[in-house]
Amino acid sequence: MTTHTISLFPRSAKSALALAGFVALCLVVGGLGALLTAPGLAPWYAGLQKPSFNPPGWIFGPVWSTLYFLMAYAVWRIWSLEPHLSRPKAYRAFAVQLVLNLCWSGAFFFLQSPGFALIVIVCLLAAIVTTIVLFFRLDKLSGALFVPYVLWVCFATVLNFSIFLLN
Repeated sequence: MTTHTISLFPRSAKSALALAGFVALCLVVGGLGALLTAPGLAPWYAGLQKPSFNPPGWIFGPVWSTLYFLMAYAVWRIWSLEPHLSRPKAYRAFAVQLVLNLCWSGAFFFLQSPGFALIVIVCLLAAIVTTIVLFFRLDKLSGALFVPYVLWVCFATVLNFSIFLLN
């Protein structure tokens, strides 16, 4: 439950700096994920059998960038709340899902292991759902901002599972 009204945009230098820090954190995780992904793209990933619903490669960058910005904005809104006993638990859930997000790229592309990646992505889904629930209890918009992310990761899970089965 929200303890006070949260502004849609930062109203102070400290708040703007916090938002910038959260954006930087999420984009750094995305950048590290890209570094782990690149070595596995060719020839390994290019040579895998993929399902007919596999999206074109160009779609992943814009989708993930958008999702990282939504995550950053959501966690900034949680940060903007007055102190609350549930906030540390929400931060931990956010951190866990961010780490698992990075681990998935490592498992799938760097280790070239769709099976291991499938285990990681199922854990990631659980961590995202946990984050949504904890964020939603503190601020409904923050929880809602994670819905596109959980939907995309559900799709990615099906895709990962299909690639696992086809290869």
